[in-house]
Amino acid sequence: MGQEDYYAALDVNRSAIDADIKKAYRRLALKYHPHTNCQTGAYEKFNQIAEAYDVLSDPRKKAMYDKFGEEGLKGGIPPECGGNGVWTIGYTYHNNPEKVFRDFFGGENPFADLHLEDISEVNIRFGGLRGQGMKKQDPPIERDLHLALEDLFFGCTKKIKISRRVMNEDGHTSSIKDKILTINVKPGWKQGTRITFEKEGDQGPNSIPANIVFIVREKSHARFSRQLDDLIYTSHVFLEKALTGFSVEVETLDGRLLNIPVNDIVHPKYSKVVPGEGMPSSNNPNQKGDLIIQFDIHFPEKLSSEKKRLIKQALTI
Repeated sequence: MGQEDYYAALDVNRSAIDADIKKAYRRLALKYHPHTNCQTGAYEKFNQIAEAYDVLSDPRKKAMYDKFGEEGLKGGIPPECGGNGVWTIGYTYHNNPEKVFRDFFGGENPFADLHLEDISEVNIRFGGLRGQGMKKQDPPIERDLHLALEDLFFGCTKKIKISRRVMNEDGHTSSIKDKILTINVKPGWKQGTRITFEKEGDQGPNSIPANIVFIVREKSHARFSRQLDDLIYTSHVFLEKALTGFSVEVETLDGRLLNIPVNDIVHPKYSKVVPGEGMPSSNNPNQKGDLIIQFDIHFPEKLSSEKKRLIKQALTI
């Protein structure tokens, strides 16, 4: 035998069957896994039992180790010792205990499917498996989604290409790949609406991908501003019409031309409300807010004496 005693590493005797070897590895791997055991030397022990299991769980390697020991296992067997006329290639441990652990338990979270009797043997620290064994998710990645008022009035579909890091099939290396995310914009969405794509961030071996969150930002509009479900329109009017009456023409977002009479005296705080001509409600697109017309009154810069007299006469009660 060489220096390594794989049976001793797994705390089993040499007559152990495959089920005994698996049970021993399960118990010791949970006990010494670095997620749950931070003691000095725990990782070295975790690596040692992984190598022992890698050998003893493979019938060919186990038979070679039982007959020729570690030296024969790792150095290869000469032809005269039963190597079928050739010198067999020696065994080399890959030195990746996490791979052995993942292959044994399966899944990205090896702790997820363990039975209670397995967990009871783990050295639980700071919350045990729930605190340390579980992968942590990266913080959300937030990006602005700039939309025109027409997009939010009618609804639309936006396709956004992202580049993210994804894990390759070997579970250890990664590469950059593009992906198209589709956002179905609903009529009536407001500034600040958040659209979340779960776990679409960069992948990593020891973390859960971040959520990607798009936040609606309204682009400025040539005619309207928005206040919740209401649309605000500013009409420029001369003082004469503000006092005597006029009509306002407003082109709506869906291309209609409204002709709205204003018969009241328009003062600086006056506004005209046109019901049902605002933005659709995100909860019920058939319901709409109001169109609110505000007024910017243009006063004359100069008045002749005669005009002043006539205005004063006209306004005298």
